[in-house]
Amino acid sequence: MTESARELARKLLAGNGNGADISGVGNRGGVATAPRPAATAARLTPNAPAARPVRGPGRQFADHPEVAATVAKQAAIAAISAQSGLVNPLFLPRTSPNDTVIHANDTDLVNFSAYNYLGLSSHPRVIAAAKDALDQYGASASASRIVSGEIPLYGQLERRLADIYDTGDAMVTTSGYLTNAGVIGFLLGEGDVAICDALIHGSVVSGTQWAGCRRINFRHNDPESLRAVLRMSRAGFDRALVVLEGHYSMDGTVGRVAELAAIAREFDCAVMVDEAHSFGVFGARGHGIREHYAMAGAEVDIWMGTLSKALGSCGGFIAADAELIGAMKASAPGVAMLTGGPAPSTIAAARAGLEVLEAEPERVARLWRNSRLLHGALLERGLNLGESQGTPICPVIVPGEVRAGFVSATLLQRGVYAGAISAPAVPIGKERLRFFITSEHTEQQLISTADLLAEAVALAAGLPESAAV
Repeated sequence: MTESARELARKLLAGNGNGADISGVGNRGGVATAPRPAATAARLTPNAPAARPVRGPGRQFADHPEVAATVAKQAAIAAISAQSGLVNPLFLPRTSPNDTVIHANDTDLVNFSAYNYLGLSSHPRVIAAAKDALDQYGASASASRIVSGEIPLYGQLERRLADIYDTGDAMVTTSGYLTNAGVIGFLLGEGDVAICDALIHGSVVSGTQWAGCRRINFRHNDPESLRAVLRMSRAGFDRALVVLEGHYSMDGTVGRVAELAAIAREFDCAVMVDEAHSFGVFGARGHGIREHYAMAGAEVDIWMGTLSKALGSCGGFIAADAELIGAMKASAPGVAMLTGGPAPSTIAAARAGLEVLEAEPERVARLWRNSRLLHGALLERGLNLGESQGTPICPVIVPGEVRAGFVSATLLQRGVYAGAISAPAVPIGKERLRFFITSEHTEQQLISTADLLAEAVALAAGLPESAAV
């Protein structure tokens, strides 16, 4: 990084660069806000109403705190990128499938930013299935399933997912995020409560807001914390839903699902498990956290997962009691009712991905072998992996948003693509690079990446101290 770039970073972090305040002073949820417009900052007489700013066409949201903060942050990143000569890793233009190696900026990059755990998104069998469905059913379902007529692809995949989870039925959806939000929004309401792991995904938080229910968190992966919360609060609510994840996407920790579900049953709670990052990853056959813990399907009320990660397609699913699934298919807004069905090609691709998984379980074994290799190499080089448990999600903690971005940009310059994660997605001071390991990475790619990463983190240590806050 050049001296001019260092100076620019200092100015930006101090709030003196380009007129943008990104220092975090006056923030909302850890995100800096824009300066208050002059009209609202003016001194007012005690009884006078606050003056309403006139924003004009196209500017109604320009001073919205999150909009203004994001614009300022993007400008700061672009300025640092321009001054340092490093490529901005955000929204990197890509001209290839999101595989182990991608083609971007006229070069090949070793890729650690894809959820493509088993390398199925570009598998010939998966692509062929999607093409066949396009030819037979077109590019879109064009309406909700309840009014547009069923096609066999949906039911075939749903039956297979229900069998894997030993449940009465399953339902595929257009979006994993909307699956969590829509299911919770449909099932809970005022007088109900969602008891969530402290690291639960934002889609679950959105669902509780949609539902209008209470949300109470317990300490991450802590059975005694869950028991204490339920002992104190369960009697005050009608329905209670304990929401867990099988594999936590920011920290690479494994959900203690079996223990926590058993505690939930002690207090007459329903249980929902988000398997977005664990289905296709855990268990000898890749059947997820249920297989990992050898759980009965009935130990959890709602098994949720995505089709967009290990299965190499797009969308989400839930598996549950047949009556509950039937009601969801007919009446749940945002999940099935009032929304178009998943594109037939995505369902065909996911079904083919599941068939490949079952025919080639060695992909799962290879995935875990690669995970152990990279984790071991990073620990040998003295890098901070946070709470990671050696899973295919490997966080490398680089405190400071600028430092984490600098490491990501430096790796990109050297042929490795790994995204930086900052607040509010993770706590301030816990910024990180997140590496998604796949079954298709080679040993050479993993070891060389560990070497480059150690060098980049050492370089980042020379950035201004203000970059660490």
